Amino acid sequence: MSKFEIMQRIVNINEARERLIEIIKFRSFQSGSKIKLASGRSSKFYFNMKPTMLDPEGSYLIGLLALSLVESDCTDLIGGLEMGAVPFATSVSLISHIQNKPIPAFFVRKQIKEHGTQAQIEGFSSGESIKGKRVIVVEDVTTTGKSSLKAINIIRESGGVVIKVIAIIDREEGASETFLEAGVSFESILSLKDFS
Repeated sequence: MSKFEIMQRIVNINEARERLIEIIKFRSFQSGSKIKLASGRSSKFYFNMKPTMLDPEGSYLIGLLALSLVESDCTDLIGGLEMGAVPFATSVSLISHIQNKPIPAFFVRKQIKEHGTQAQIEGFSSGESIKGKRVIVVEDVTTTGKSSLKAINIIRESGGVVIKVIAIIDREEGASETFLEAGVSFESILSLKDFS
């Protein structure tokens, strides 16, 4: 049986979660010595999600599982702060197309480019914008939630309506409180306890 046939058989969300955990443990999870996180904190557990997000099966499962968290929302767009949100949002957008429920992706630059269109939010054709759109913000790994909060603020300043944040992994170190304070609901596909 080919990998494609196996992936097509993964229709059960719990099976998909378990398989994603296996892939992350193999490709993206490190434990042991202290590592500095993007939040500035140190941890014995580190997730470099790019090898999983850029793996064909990992990308498929991330898109499938994340999309299962947005089915009940009326979502116009999905995206977040570069770099982690780019492959994540792309996976969700692709799976949404396959399931005939298309959600276009976008991403927020950390800094505005000094050339080209000089757009801070990318993914729109001429005449399109995020203004008035219902948006889900995605992040690969969330610790305190500050990276996604930066994206939320830029999206809101541009007229977008942020309805939810979704992370692949929540390290459970304050992100849910950050998003609650910002008035945005939060869900994650997995959490640190899935790996300890």
